[in-house]
Amino acid sequence: MQSRYFSIALFFVLSIVISPQVLAQGKQTEIEKTSQGDLRITPIRHGSLMLEFQGKVIHIDPWSQANYAGLPKADLILITDIHGDHMDRKAIDQIKKDSTIIVAPEAVAATITEAQVIKNGETKTISGVQIEAVPMYNLKRGPQPGQLYHTKGRGNGYVLTPGGKRVYISGDTECIPEMKELKNIDIAFICMNLPFTMPPEEAAECIKAFRPRVVYPYHYRNSDLSALSNALKDEKGIELRIRDWY
Repeated sequence: MQSRYFSIALFFVLSIVISPQVLAQGKQTEIEKTSQGDLRITPIRHGSLMLEFQGKVIHIDPWSQANYAGLPKADLILITDIHGDHMDRKAIDQIKKDSTIIVAPEAVAATITEAQVIKNGETKTISGVQIEAVPMYNLKRGPQPGQLYHTKGRGNGYVLTPGGKRVYISGDTECIPEMKELKNIDIAFICMNLPFTMPPEEAAECIKAFRPRVVYPYHYRNSDLSALSNALKDEKGIELRIRDWY
């Protein structure tokens, strides 16, 4: 009987201490300080994440294999590409509200017709958020010779600037020249998984080139993250944050 009462009391305490968001997801929200307030970062699943800043909720590549129970609805949704783990109508409908704005490349807008189009190289301010669309593509990997999984110009990576912090979301890409040329990135979400994007060693090559202050590997299913950690262990000024996206 005492054990039963202890279990009930423990559950009650945990329900107070742990936020509904953490209970719902099993993921820990992290806070990055900016000059204009806190930027909240929540890994969700695979290539999906949520950013919160100044009362606005930004969902990136929502995917219906993720658990969105208890998470806030989106003010802004960013979609990177046409593949089903990035462009998912079921997940979009689950997290959007009447006022939600969807931003995506033209190839996505052919299906998600309400999306506002942004192309590689364009910068727009939408819902008070500055959004720069940058290239994401394969250099050499594809389903068969002469084909690529992601062609240049079809999808978008994104650079956002909440509170003066530059946040880079790579999308599905290899270590392309445009990534190496990025400047002053504070936080980078870098994909890595084969055969569709790149291995950790190639991701490390790009990270060393553009030197973000903080790196979150994401979209890394079946990748050896210790290889990334080893490749970056001697890089001063780059913090590697390995988190659970699965």
